[in-house]
Amino acid sequence: MVEHSTNILPGSVAGAISGNAARLSEALSSHMRASFHPDTRKTLRKFHPAEVSELTGISLSNLRTRHQESDFPEVETDSRGRRLYTAQDIDAIREVMAKTGRNGETYLPGRRPGDPLQVVSIVNFKGGSSKTTSAIHLAQRYALRGYRVLAIDMDPQASLTTMFGFSPEIEFTAGGTIYDALRYQDPVPLSQIIRKTYFHKLDLAPAGLLLSEYETETAYALQHKIDPPFTQRLSIALDEVEDLYDLVIIDCPPQLGFTTMTALLASTGLLITVVPSMLDVASMAQFLEMAGETIRTLEEVTGPSDWNFLKFLIARYEPTDVPQSQMAGFLRSILLDQVLTTPMLKSTAISDAGMTQQTIYELEPTQVVKKTLDRILESVNGVADEFEAVIQQAWGRRTD
Repeated sequence: MVEHSTNILPGSVAGAISGNAARLSEALSSHMRASFHPDTRKTLRKFHPAEVSELTGISLSNLRTRHQESDFPEVETDSRGRRLYTAQDIDAIREVMAKTGRNGETYLPGRRPGDPLQVVSIVNFKGGSSKTTSAIHLAQRYALRGYRVLAIDMDPQASLTTMFGFSPEIEFTAGGTIYDALRYQDPVPLSQIIRKTYFHKLDLAPAGLLLSEYETETAYALQHKIDPPFTQRLSIALDEVEDLYDLVIIDCPPQLGFTTMTALLASTGLLITVVPSMLDVASMAQFLEMAGETIRTLEEVTGPSDWNFLKFLIARYEPTDVPQSQMAGFLRSILLDQVLTTPMLKSTAISDAGMTQQTIYELEPTQVVKKTLDRILESVNGVADEFEAVIQQAWGRRTD
């Protein structure tokens, strides 16, 4: 007689789920420990002259001349004598140009006296909308452009933290994340949990699974009127480090809970990512409606939110997909200039780089087909540059 599987879970369903979770967690931890060495950190590649020219606005001919005249510091060269630049080298060149170049201040695009810290939350109600991808590429691009950037991971899944080469499952099980600065019992100064990254001028406030506790703790704090309330906690934390940064980029979780609201109410501007499909746009409409009602209710207590801008980014865009193109046009017809002109394209270069926890800025140009890399760089750089103009305008600067 043939025995057939009944697919009945042994014991309770909850026990089976918990058992599977424990086994997967242990296997993942073992795998991570076997492949990850605590003393090992990611490093950033060096950049070629054409990349330095694009990042700084210095022509290739002027770059060569300045080196020949010893205006710029010496840099490493490869076997063919071609110069290779670290991010620190690029920053040093930018400082020289600020002192000696025409319109020198344009080489230092960050805050000037009187400019407020710009805090940008990147949000979407739905997962898979390129929220984290957008956050890390913008943060890295702006650091390479000369801004002092703090990236804050507000998602307990900690994808942004992982992309920076950290292992939350190993390193932050006992603390050391943004949760420590936001928690209601004995919060620590934000400066104590900020980590330097392998990107010059780019720091990270990491996340971990403990951050999920913030939701239930906030509900308890509201019930018992514990101060300061969630509406102020991130703003207060940022006050301590405000002078150290020009920009703060926040990767929010894909739901409208207390964690997301904490980020939104500390922000000076929002960037909402949206995939141009009917389901994603419908989901975004729900998110906007819920966010609007929630913030309106909070403003009755806290006063009006002071955002400098609200922008939408069309993400994972495929120009040859007719329904996507139609939906992108629909969004632009409704939201007008709130939608960034440049979309972030869907690209195998981004997904392939993500498999090794890299971005397109970290890839060696030889790792990707040149046409593919050029195409996605044009898209991502275009998004970053257009959004940079929005930030500059928030500081009252002309960008034309």
